[in-house]
Amino acid sequence: MTQDETAQPAKVYFADLRARAAGRNRTAKIQKLFEAAGFGDVVQKGDLTAIKLHFGERGCDTHISPTYARAVVEQVKARGGRPFVTDTNTLYSGSRHNAVDHLLTAVEHGFDYAVLGAPVIIADGLDSTNVQEVAIRGKHFEKVKIAGDIVRADSLLVLSHFKGHELAGFGGAVKNLAMGCAPRAGKQDQHCVRFVVEPKKCIGCTACVDVCPVGAAKMKGKKAVIDKASCIGCGECLTVCPKKAMSIDWQTEIVPFMERMVEYALGAVTGKTGRVGYVNFLVNVTPDCDCVPWSDAPIVPDIGFLASTDPVALDKACLDLVNEQAACPECKLEHGIHSGEDKFTALWQWTRGDMTFVHGAAVGLGSPEYELVRI
Repeated sequence: MTQDETAQPAKVYFADLRARAAGRNRTAKIQKLFEAAGFGDVVQKGDLTAIKLHFGERGCDTHISPTYARAVVEQVKARGGRPFVTDTNTLYSGSRHNAVDHLLTAVEHGFDYAVLGAPVIIADGLDSTNVQEVAIRGKHFEKVKIAGDIVRADSLLVLSHFKGHELAGFGGAVKNLAMGCAPRAGKQDQHCVRFVVEPKKCIGCTACVDVCPVGAAKMKGKKAVIDKASCIGCGECLTVCPKKAMSIDWQTEIVPFMERMVEYALGAVTGKTGRVGYVNFLVNVTPDCDCVPWSDAPIVPDIGFLASTDPVALDKACLDLVNEQAACPECKLEHGIHSGEDKFTALWQWTRGDMTFVHGAAVGLGSPEYELVRI
């Protein structure tokens, strides 16, 4: 959703988690958000509607509940749409690297027709080669590579688990569009960062070597080293290193990374003006992305669900609500624990999550200015 300087702030609709009757349960709240946010206009009769979410890496159990996705499926069907639930294959090796393993993982996590009431389709195909190029006007890209079935879908509903991320600071609607709607080649376009090992911090545990999908991390004597020519910049080593020995030149690389990500998000929705809606789930707000094969303790209490037709405004509202909270006890946060403090910068000090809003506004993806409407 593009806004000029005279436009009103985007409306972001918010449902808290309090409930004392059936009409206020979580499924009912999702249905009410769908109506309040105007998603009935997003989905038209006969649409092939992509419901984009993240099934979670095997071992992660704090991904979006499939029952939440079913509530959206039912709303799409009620408006004459033909929904399918979808994600794309991963850049790194793991349980979602190809469509076969990806679908098996989805079923293990409850994303099955019997639960969803809709088929699950991997949008970039068996081996991530179902790709279409989309023209955009960006700082870094004139064309971006988007999963073919995302491009071909008539309408798109983006369901995002709002949580931390070791490279982006946090992951919400914009990241779900950017990385989540890109095939492997598109994910590679966005990353383009290379890691190095700080020898003084490395304890030689081989965690990075074990997790690296391309063998770029190797042991040289008792220390790990990264082969820059082989490194694909996926950040898996950064996630697992117990001593934070992995680093890049954050001052020169992190801002371009964020800008590339935002431009890919723009590509995912290009050609779908008025046909995209977003729901963010502020529950189980973990420090890590759902791509890791574990679930750490949440950093703040559960907050609620939010919906909008502007992904930038939606993510900004979610970030503000998270930062209003005091941290949960016994969580990963060591700093930023008080209400009003930036939780994700405290977790991932090198990140620039603010660029989601700065570059998102610059390229016309959306606006960080919003009005929070409680329902």
